[in-house]
Amino acid sequence: MVNPLNWFLGLFSLDIGIDLGTANTLVYVRGKGIVINEPSVVAIDQKKGGRIVAIGAEAKEMVGRTPAHIVAVRPLRDGVISDFDTTEQMLHYFIHKVHERLTLRIPRPRVVVGIPSGVTEVEKRAVYEACLSAGAREAYLIEEPMAAAIGAGLPVAESVGSMIVDIGGGTTEVAVISLGGIVVARSIRIAGDEMDEDIINYARTKYNLLIGERMAERCKIEIGSAYPLPEEKTFTLRGRNLVTGLPEAVEISSIEVREALSNSVNTIVETVREALDETPPELIADLMEHGIALAGGGALLAGLAERLSQETRMPFYVAEEPLTCVARGAGMVLEDFDRLSKTLAGTERGSTVH
Repeated sequence: MVNPLNWFLGLFSLDIGIDLGTANTLVYVRGKGIVINEPSVVAIDQKKGGRIVAIGAEAKEMVGRTPAHIVAVRPLRDGVISDFDTTEQMLHYFIHKVHERLTLRIPRPRVVVGIPSGVTEVEKRAVYEACLSAGAREAYLIEEPMAAAIGAGLPVAESVGSMIVDIGGGTTEVAVISLGGIVVARSIRIAGDEMDEDIINYARTKYNLLIGERMAERCKIEIGSAYPLPEEKTFTLRGRNLVTGLPEAVEISSIEVREALSNSVNTIVETVREALDETPPELIADLMEHGIALAGGGALLAGLAERLSQETRMPFYVAEEPLTCVARGAGMVLEDFDRLSKTLAGTERGSTVH
């Protein structure tokens, strides 16, 4: 039976899909598209009892540049909540920011949130409770590979095999989907953050150069690759020399960065091969015909589709707007709730998350 209060609130509030990512939080509003895309970073003033001073893009600008008493933290690690209270306040901020931008409606939205496929029931409950505490009138959970597949336009509800490789900031999700359910799933905690760490370690080991996360991320985006480039590039790393203690700049080539990223890329390739090894032959035939989609920020790593195609002998392609696939998929579930509700991993207030 429909809750009369929820029905009344539904007349005056929005339906939103949230990709609560380790690196970025994206918010999709029904009928409006992606309205927020900001880093999942919160700046906290420890002198004032942990008071939050900035959230999102403003907080990320503070990373590595703050006085000792202001700490910029990421409340999600490896795709799951590591700091419940901070995550709740971050969600509250984004939900209210959406309402301030778009409408004077009551900020009590119906929310679908993407979660990694490998999370525990406790971790599911933490995300669910954080959404309700942040002001959602109803909260649903959807596994990120399923949301990414919907957002990438794959026919998840049909009796045809689809496969998605979603490489985010904290996790890589691999899933084979058919008839609205996940047939084979793999989730590993190696993704964009681990790649940044690989570059930091490489610079430290080879050049005795200490660089920050932002510098490593810029290097990865500009010259990182998983497959030889048509024209190799260079990038200048700036940091502190660990021997002299003085500032130093080192020019690094895309070949070196590819070497630095090789462990993470090899692990992702192996995970995809394991998933394919478990996939029923009828679905393999579908995948050979239609190809396998790459989504998430990691899909933008140059040459990754070519590398995976070479290693697996299957066609891979990068989905349209891969960064926003999970958020768009979560929002599309709300737009076509009757058809896609079976793809959800959790239910609304008052029900048990299963």
